[in-house]
Amino acid sequence: MNFPYSKKWMTISLAAVLTTAIGAGTLTASANTATTEQTKASTTTTADQSKDTTATDAKATDAAAKETTDAAAKDATDAKAGSSATGTTTTTTTGTATDKNTSTTGTTGTTTTGASTSNTTTTAPAATTPSTTTTAPAAGVEELTLDKAIKQALETNATLESARLDAKNADLNQMLSYRTSAEMPTDMIESLDAAKAKYVTNAQADMNKKLNALQVTATESKIKLGAQQAYYNLIFAQDDLELKKQSLSRAQQQLKVAQAAFKVGTKAKTDVLQAEMGVAGAQASLTSAQNAVEVARMDLNDFLGVDLNKQWKVVSSNKQAAPIKMTMQQAEEQAISKRVEMTKAQEELNLAELNVKLIEEYSALSTWPGKVARNNVEKSKLALEEQKRTISKEVAQAYLNLDAARKAIEYQKTAKDSAAESYRLTNLRFENGLATTLEVIQAEEELSDRENQYQKAVLNYNLAVVNFETALGN
Repeated sequence: MNFPYSKKWMTISLAAVLTTAIGAGTLTASANTATTEQTKASTTTTADQSKDTTATDAKATDAAAKETTDAAAKDATDAKAGSSATGTTTTTTTGTATDKNTSTTGTTGTTTTGASTSNTTTTAPAATTPSTTTTAPAAGVEELTLDKAIKQALETNATLESARLDAKNADLNQMLSYRTSAEMPTDMIESLDAAKAKYVTNAQADMNKKLNALQVTATESKIKLGAQQAYYNLIFAQDDLELKKQSLSRAQQQLKVAQAAFKVGTKAKTDVLQAEMGVAGAQASLTSAQNAVEVARMDLNDFLGVDLNKQWKVVSSNKQAAPIKMTMQQAEEQAISKRVEMTKAQEELNLAELNVKLIEEYSALSTWPGKVARNNVEKSKLALEEQKRTISKEVAQAYLNLDAARKAIEYQKTAKDSAAESYRLTNLRFENGLATTLEVIQAEEELSDRENQYQKAVLNYNLAVVNFETALGN
């Protein structure tokens, strides 16, 4: 085979080919080495950044865990201080797991922080049920019922105490004056004066003693009546105060409605002004009612004979409205048989008749003392009949007043209910633009007045029951 090139040329060409191949391999290796080093550097940088990020997240996690732990400890301390009966246990656990997570558990919730994800999850505090607080009466405030008010008055009323002392003194003085005459033997009585000294004086002393006791009883009846009147007056004042509060609340609500309507342009400024006038009037009435309560309380304390500033928690005890269970004639007969005034008039008649009897026995009725004694008997009989008429009149009036007061409660309740419905309908008309603020205010004032009249009717019925029982002599 013949080659166009010389042997020398082939040697040079083969050397060139080998050189080129070796150079290409060297370049490829260099390129691969550079790529590998760049990859290692990138990997190192990424690892460093990941390490820095992990360290940062770990620090943030530790800080969050510490804050949560401190807050939990503080809440636990507050809870322990606030309640000695129920203890609050706070447990804080900090651990490092394979995923570098830190968990902290406190009284207010659970906080979990993961370092690998750099996320923080907080569980909301558990819902707590609000405690129910019962307001106890202030220290020193006593409950006052009607029976307790009467009992207190009978124990500490100054007028009654004075009447009791007067009765005791009268009994003592009378005892000293007739002891000598009472010890006089009957066979030693030879004259009218001696007979009077023994019998009339003794009878007079016995009568006075009985009358003194009856006077104390009559005073006790008046004290009972007065205590009940003062008690019911305080109840009425307190009920009226509550009504005034309700009236003010209605007026304030009307003012809010008027202001809202004025802001949107559906009502005029005059509606707001009228509503403001209604609120001012209700506030003035409320102030008067508060003053009336204080005055009624002081009047009650004064009558009971206790400290004028003593506070009471009055327990309302209204009489049950019911028809009278007896006729007027039966009521009059009962009063005549039980009233102290009748007993006193009868004792005076008995004493006058005793005087006539002694004059007839030891003297003569035709004498001047005899005529005077008989006239005194007639006078005592007239006084007894007059007392019967007076008692019958008082019982009849109390009977009629009680019946009228019972009916008035029914009528006033109907009027109050009608006024409440009228106020409701007027409010509806106002909300639909068919009534003015003035009409609403007038309807509210009418309702307030009817509510007050109803409370007065209840008060009048309570007092009518008390007066009727007193008239009967109970």
